[in-house]
Amino acid sequence: MTSKGWFTRACSILPGGVSSPVRAFKGVGGEPRIIARAEGAMLFDVEGRAYIDYVGSWGAMILGHAHPAVTEAIARAAGEGTSIGLCSPREVELAEEIRARVPAAQRVRFVNSGTEAVMSAIRLARAATGRAAILKFSGGYHGHADAMLVRAGSGAATLGLPDSPGVTPGSVRDTLTAAYNDEGAIADVFKSHDDRLAAVMVEPVAGNMGVVPPQPEFLTTLRRLCSAHGVLLIFDEVMTGFRVAQGGATARYGVEPDLITFGKIIGGGLPVAAYAGRAELMNLVAPGGPVYQAGTLSGNPLGMAAGLATLRELKTGKYEELEAASSRLADGLQQALARFRVRGCVQRVGSMLTVFFGLERVRNFTEAAATDHARFARFFHAMLDRGVHLPPSGYEAWFVSTAHDRAVIDRTLAAVDDAMAEAVRGTG
Repeated sequence: MTSKGWFTRACSILPGGVSSPVRAFKGVGGEPRIIARAEGAMLFDVEGRAYIDYVGSWGAMILGHAHPAVTEAIARAAGEGTSIGLCSPREVELAEEIRARVPAAQRVRFVNSGTEAVMSAIRLARAATGRAAILKFSGGYHGHADAMLVRAGSGAATLGLPDSPGVTPGSVRDTLTAAYNDEGAIADVFKSHDDRLAAVMVEPVAGNMGVVPPQPEFLTTLRRLCSAHGVLLIFDEVMTGFRVAQGGATARYGVEPDLITFGKIIGGGLPVAAYAGRAELMNLVAPGGPVYQAGTLSGNPLGMAAGLATLRELKTGKYEELEAASSRLADGLQQALARFRVRGCVQRVGSMLTVFFGLERVRNFTEAAATDHARFARFFHAMLDRGVHLPPSGYEAWFVSTAHDRAVIDRTLAAVDDAMAEAVRGTG
């Protein structure tokens, strides 16, 4: 059956034909290719076509697809039982691996998704401070818990308050927003709401409005204000954790949060996430304390095995390889923009990057929304036709894996010139 046939069939049983919205190509038009298998840096659709993959399961596949160490670890764990529902050595070992890389993660609680990790961290912050309000940043996406669907990025990139029907005004009453990278706006929020502010939730590198790096003093300003006002600083490192550095954004920028959420890479492609932080905070979580959170599949042995295998492969040299490959790709894309006299920019932090059309720099969600998304859509389809699968939205990060060697990057850049020419020929 063709991709079109499978998608038609999917639409008859799955809402919108997908299990997560951005996969439906609404941001770029057209219909998705249905993927049959993946290996290394490549995807293969049901019709046998091959694509270089820059989706990377939205950042999880930092070693590429079907990495032997990961698949062997999963197979071995599966032979010992796919779900136990009790304590196991692997969850202790994975938590220790996380803490070794991120010392601020003194205690770790495993959950099953980034949404669940964020939701739990917010509950913990409110309990620890006795306050209700959370500050997030416009365009920052922290999963689909009701309180976070306010000016959310990525698949929910709109400006509604709240951003989804079914989310009540009461659910988001205590969610405050400010512009990312705007230190003045943050200071105003603290001045007006410090008596009820429990926590600041931030992507230390924004990845759900496209890749937007923090300005030099942004994270340190957040740390200083939070410390001065008794507010908890929560880094959402579901995307950046163990990707932008061996110790994530916490290590890359030298700013230590009170709580951190992890996901994607710590599961090696399986549904694993965690929240972590200072011991005195995390010890408030049940059964050590009164803050309740539980999960039947939390600490699932297959996910723990995959995460362990992934982190153990990610040594210092791997990050040097990722940096070199990502830099080569970003430089080639920037040169193509210049060669075709296309106004735009390539923004990169470590092995995540975004091409923005229409602006020379993007610092926040307002600017990301003002970029030329129609031109990105043309570029996306031109690249797809040439065997390169980008994330199907101008608000998403591209992800490079250790499987993207020099030959793969060069093949990508060879497709860029024709795709850029096609994007330029269109209107807009």
